[in-house]
Amino acid sequence: MGGAACERVRWYFTDMPYEIHEKKGSQPKDKAPAPAEDPKRLAEFEARIARDETIEPKDWMPERYRRQLVRMMSQHAHSEVVGMLPEGNWITRAPTLRRKMGLLAKVQDEAGHGLYIYCGTETLGVDRHDLIVQLLNGTAKYSSIFNYPTLSWADIGTIGWLVDGAAIVNQTMLAKASYGPYARAMVRICKEENFHKRQGYEIVATLARGTPAQKAMAQDSVNRWWWPSLMMFGPHDKDSPNSGDLSKWGIKRKSNDELRQRFVNLTVAQAKAIDLTLPDPELRFNETTKDWDFGAIDWDEFWRVVGGDGPCNRERLAARRKAHDDGAWVRAAAEAHAAKHAAHRGAPSGAAA
Repeated sequence: MGGAACERVRWYFTDMPYEIHEKKGSQPKDKAPAPAEDPKRLAEFEARIARDETIEPKDWMPERYRRQLVRMMSQHAHSEVVGMLPEGNWITRAPTLRRKMGLLAKVQDEAGHGLYIYCGTETLGVDRHDLIVQLLNGTAKYSSIFNYPTLSWADIGTIGWLVDGAAIVNQTMLAKASYGPYARAMVRICKEENFHKRQGYEIVATLARGTPAQKAMAQDSVNRWWWPSLMMFGPHDKDSPNSGDLSKWGIKRKSNDELRQRFVNLTVAQAKAIDLTLPDPELRFNETTKDWDFGAIDWDEFWRVVGGDGPCNRERLAARRKAHDDGAWVRAAAEAHAAKHAAHRGAPSGAAA
């Protein structure tokens, strides 16, 4: 992306002058030892969080707060970028021109979401180049859901309905996060994700009321994506090492289990409306809690996929590395273009371009 476009995105995150904190290829600041916190400043910061104030890039913040944000936001950005891959494979195979256009627009949106969040991490003093290197090296995490294959056209609809639906439940809470740039990015992203969910649900609903073969295709897709969608919210609260800090500092307003329950409650009625069955024999309404109880998640599978041994982990990273290598000439051209214009701006009045 050209310099002018990047600056427009950066100003979306903060109304203060943007400062480049890292040079390309440098060691990320996140690797430096955490400094000792000033007790007075820490108490003032926690008082601001308790008052539900928004933290901005130039505000003082504890180093652990900053690092947790970088970890969480970078994983989110990586997920948006990797999430383009399973859907991008179906652009040329979508059944109609309308479907191709809709899917192409959605993949483009996801690229933009990744850009917003990478720019947000830069307000915390890291360079997106370092984060992308971590992704390509396989040392950074992204959502485990994108390591599952898309075997049929119905999967594109189910991803929109279930995967984007789960993302909306989570990101709606993040739009109230204590860190301003991340919260503001989520406001725009949630609007677009809601469109993606409606688009996916309409695809699944169309198949569900189609021929027996089409309905079977839709049901098979739901069967395969339901449990990985529940895993998207992360491990149980007691098994999540970061939930305590994220909750204490107002980055997450709801726990993993609370968000997962909300997603189940919302989705059961949607599945019934299009006469599809969620693949959980233990799913039943609890009259006491007014929630839908559901069966046990296969956490062994979750940790296996997170650890790099899912159906498509290697394929996804190989595709990202190839795309990064193939795009080297674009980055070089953009840098040369920016350097040319910078030199022109610095030239004396009347000098030739």
